[in-house]
Amino acid sequence: MDLLALFHKGGLVMYPILLASIIAVAIGVNRYLCYKGAVANIELLKERLPELLRHNRLEEAKVICEEAGGVAGKIIKEAIDERTEDLNANDVAESIAMHEVFQLKKYLNYLETIVTLSPLLGLLGTVVGMIGSFSVLSIESGEPFAITGGVGEALIATATGLLVAILALVIHTYLAQRVNVLIADIEYVTSIYVINTNAGNRYEA
Repeated sequence: MDLLALFHKGGLVMYPILLASIIAVAIGVNRYLCYKGAVANIELLKERLPELLRHNRLEEAKVICEEAGGVAGKIIKEAIDERTEDLNANDVAESIAMHEVFQLKKYLNYLETIVTLSPLLGLLGTVVGMIGSFSVLSIESGEPFAITGGVGEALIATATGLLVAILALVIHTYLAQRVNVLIADIEYVTSIYVINTNAGNRYEA
């Protein structure tokens, strides 16, 4: 059966379900590209940063952060730029890291909403369709099978809503895993920065 015909038979609720699917895919593409660019060379930061920070060779440390790239390198570079005697290294790094983590998690809550909302929209479309189907019995006497086709058409909305929810759930699960890996890298590199910066301060003192 033609997909466009099926879409129209699903009722008006198919339009918000279609919109939800487009939003889910758009968020998936947006976040994938964001996370791809957020990956840093953690091994480079691990090998080079500790010595540079302990000896307060901050300009060289910033160069290494730029070479490593990604969100972890960006956080450490910004922490070095904002470093002052009055600010605790841990507080500076933590505040910058929290902001970046928030940016990484942006839009993921919309996917969670779509996972929950899409089946409900489909169920709503089915209920509305079945109400119309049952009304056939009181209008078209002599057609006992008229309700069967109506129920079948009404179930299209539920099936579509479930498909969109499954799609959004798969996208959300994949993106959430990518975020967790990036957050782990951020926490690891931030701890390197704090420990070695404090060690450098004690060395100077």
